[in-house]
Amino acid sequence: MSGEPIFIEQYEHYQKQTIRNRCTIDSPNGPLNLSIPIDKSNFVEGKCLMKDVRISTHLDWQHQHWYALETSYFNSPFFEYLQDDFRPFYERPWTFLIDFNEALTAKCCELLDIPFIPQRTEAYTGITPTPAFPSKPYYQVFQQKHGFLPNLSIIDLIFNMGNESIILLRD
Repeated sequence: MSGEPIFIEQYEHYQKQTIRNRCTIDSPNGPLNLSIPIDKSNFVEGKCLMKDVRISTHLDWQHQHWYALETSYFNSPFFEYLQDDFRPFYERPWTFLIDFNEALTAKCCELLDIPFIPQRTEAYTGITPTPAFPSKPYYQVFQQKHGFLPNLSIIDLIFNMGNESIILLRD
């Protein structure tokens, strides 16, 4: 596998209401936010390092998220072929949010044939976020109903465009 390491900042403090534990998908009723519930029992004064953020086991979030994905993407061109790649993320237990995010990122990169060499930081480095880039329209299941929705989860792109997703990302 070739490519540069992708640094994962594990020493920053968790920030709620960010993409660290949520994403947006296109559902039959429009944009739907999916949030992974966080266990805040190990937060000190409202703070916790990303590497220590635990996923709450009190809510049935995995079942709810998978049901939302099935409902939203069942009729997409590639859901049938890729559902078995994603279903395990919503069946196996996860303890740490960073592990879930890294594994899901690795799966998406694998499906898109993008080298992914994760390297977790050894200390807080304040990695500069990747600048936002304009969304290029692509086919979406509910486009006739809602119009094109930009900035959805990469899963939306993969279920709708399959192998062609990488072409859109490179353009």
